[in-house]
Amino acid sequence: MDINKILTADFLDILFEGRYKDYGAYELRKSYNERIRYALIGTVAICAAVLLLNFFANSGSKKKADIIVADVVLDNVAKDEKKPDAPPPPPPPKQEPPKVEITKFTPPKIVKDEEVKPDEEIKEVKQLEDTKIGKINQEGEKDNNIVAPVEAAGTGKVEAPKEENWDQTFTSVQIEAAFPGGQPAWQKYLERNLDRDVIANKGGPAGNYTVKVTFIVDKNGNVSDVVGVLEGGGEDYGAIDEAVRVIKKGPKWAPGVQNGHQVKAYRSQRITFQVQDQ
Repeated sequence: MDINKILTADFLDILFEGRYKDYGAYELRKSYNERIRYALIGTVAICAAVLLLNFFANSGSKKKADIIVADVVLDNVAKDEKKPDAPPPPPPPKQEPPKVEITKFTPPKIVKDEEVKPDEEIKEVKQLEDTKIGKINQEGEKDNNIVAPVEAAGTGKVEAPKEENWDQTFTSVQIEAAFPGGQPAWQKYLERNLDRDVIANKGGPAGNYTVKVTFIVDKNGNVSDVVGVLEGGGEDYGAIDEAVRVIKKGPKWAPGVQNGHQVKAYRSQRITFQVQDQ
């Protein structure tokens, strides 16, 4: 290259002086800055387009979902219940024994006539033939071989109370099974773990979807037999599966107590998904 042109020549021209420029490397290096500029401009344009599309999508019509956890009293679960035994027949009317004439027996005692009391007067033998001899004087029927009824003596045995079957599944207990931390912790657990948008994501229309979940808490606090039903029927759009999933994955409960024994018992919970149009 001419010495006079070196000061004004481009660096690439100096670098490729005397080399084969048509191979491609020269053109790539010469257009490098321009290609970088176009790439940056294109990247910025694509990001801006994505942000605008997201903004317009969020500003349009959207469904808002809320979850309501309602604490309910355990309903009776279908179970064979023993029918109460028929009441025993009433006892026969008690018959009063006939009143028999009784003459008080007075032991012989020698006293003056004026000191003898009327009820201590010794009766003649003839007067005692048709009467009973006893410790008191009593008016009644003459003794005609009347036998007063005698009540049968009791056996003296008291039937022991029947032992409760503590391995059965109780439908109601004195102290219900409880979530660790009580009802506030239980409600917070459900609200944090339930997917509020499960119905809207599956195309469910706006409205209330109430799921009643029934489950068993055993003696060790384990949760099992979790079953959900959509109250009112119809399509649940995944609400039942979501409610069952969250209750199954929860921690152990404090078991129910009946007469001081930890027992296996039913619990139930209503969960309402509210879907609204905005």
